[in-house]
Amino acid sequence: MGELTKIPQEGAATPASFGAITPMGMISQAVANGASIETVERLIALHERWESGRARKAFDAAISAARAEIKPIVKGSSVDYASKKSGDRTNYSYETLDAIAREVDPILAQHGLSYRFRSQQSERGGLAVTCIVAHCDGYSEETTLSGPPDQSGNKNAYQAIGSAATYLQRYTLKLALGLSAAKDDDAQGAGRAAEDREPPRFDPRAAAGRIRRSLERAPSLDDLGAVWMHETPVLKDIKAAEPGLYSELERSKDARKLTLTRAASDIGDDEIPY
Repeated sequence: MGELTKIPQEGAATPASFGAITPMGMISQAVANGASIETVERLIALHERWESGRARKAFDAAISAARAEIKPIVKGSSVDYASKKSGDRTNYSYETLDAIAREVDPILAQHGLSYRFRSQQSERGGLAVTCIVAHCDGYSEETTLSGPPDQSGNKNAYQAIGSAATYLQRYTLKLALGLSAAKDDDAQGAGRAAEDREPPRFDPRAAAGRIRRSLERAPSLDDLGAVWMHETPVLKDIKAAEPGLYSELERSKDARKLTLTRAASDIGDDEIPY
């Protein structure tokens, strides 16, 4: 039998001494039983793989939760110019990096996510930009795009590189987060009949997830009641769409109320109006 399967002597550490069986617990048991350096090294490698898998699961869950809250980015900026050489006109709308950051940064931060960029220029002048999205547990993923300097619009050499860098930052971030964009058509849509406009799709599960997190973070009974009252219109929509989901939210609210009530010993149940 291997070293880790030896029956411990009376008084020796046992798996129960370390709680749940984890790679770290196995390392502790191996050291206590006098395991060889090779065995400990293998267990350390196992622990690192276990931690990596746990971190990836946390990353996937955080990305999924964040995407459920991020709204489509509005294309609020436009480009409109005529080429001095050919006279051809270029006209299009786009979302700025700043507009994307304003929308996604607060939501990503709530879920322990952050991003940064890394760039590299090739010998031929091309530019590669990598967006690195990382989670607070240590796992990260990279998305890379490359392209030539942006020579459009009569830019000088430095402006062409800067424009390409900004463009690649926008698109690597959008790809990394799976973002969609919505064109800002306020001016064009002003004359459209209301019945011709497609209403936004209501996602009861995404809304319920957002409300549940707000309830769980409520620091006081007053704040808890304020969250519930503020979300009343959305709660009605959730109840109509998925009654079971609404019931889960009620249980979350009641559980948080019980926790806060116990913490505030000078407040009785009869003083709680909701």
